[in-house]
Amino acid sequence: MAAPLEKSRENAISPAACETCAQISSASLEASETKPTSKSEKVILGIFAAAFVTFYAITGPFITPGLRRICLPFVPATPKQIQNVMSLLRGRRGTLLDIGSGDGRIVLEAAKHGFQAYGVELNLWLVLFSRFQAKRLGLSSSAKFFRKDLWKTDMSPYENVIAFGTEQMMGKLEGKLQSGLKPGSCVVACRFPFPNWPPVKTEGEGVDQAWLYKQEKLDDLGNKQHH
Repeated sequence: MAAPLEKSRENAISPAACETCAQISSASLEASETKPTSKSEKVILGIFAAAFVTFYAITGPFITPGLRRICLPFVPATPKQIQNVMSLLRGRRGTLLDIGSGDGRIVLEAAKHGFQAYGVELNLWLVLFSRFQAKRLGLSSSAKFFRKDLWKTDMSPYENVIAFGTEQMMGKLEGKLQSGLKPGSCVVACRFPFPNWPPVKTEGEGVDQAWLYKQEKLDDLGNKQHH
């Protein structure tokens, strides 16, 4: 959740798929040089390669990383992760932003709980899918999705921010949020905590764990660090 999308999104098959297919072809060639290949084996190999390419063409837009500077592949939130997030947000209302919203399930769940929820995501296919789901569920007015770079997104209008990130990006994201949060807002981090912020509460464990941070606590931390 990062650099503009590259031409790989314009093609049905990504370079990774092409590289894998090339490896399959190379392996087939090596095998043919060491032992005779029957007609039936060639047919089976051809079917396998075609099936792989077709599968990647369909699923590629969903599993291709949405970031280029920091690799953030689409990994859907589990039901337990969603439950933990909503538990940490219990009693809160207002606007909510999910940065790197993926297929939109966090935003949609937040909308069901009364939030005016927004998602930003670089993967166009995921944005379109999320909008389709919002319309299908009758949540189009309270769950909105935009194709946008999280690093260029203004966080200040939102009372609640959700971050499903990689360990490598949390430090940089911490810096962006530290200077851009709305007074009185909170942040929920999932899968990985922020490296320097003290959470006020946590829910769950392992990959499902989520951490709650409050803006006023972060301001207190910043003041102490400057002294």
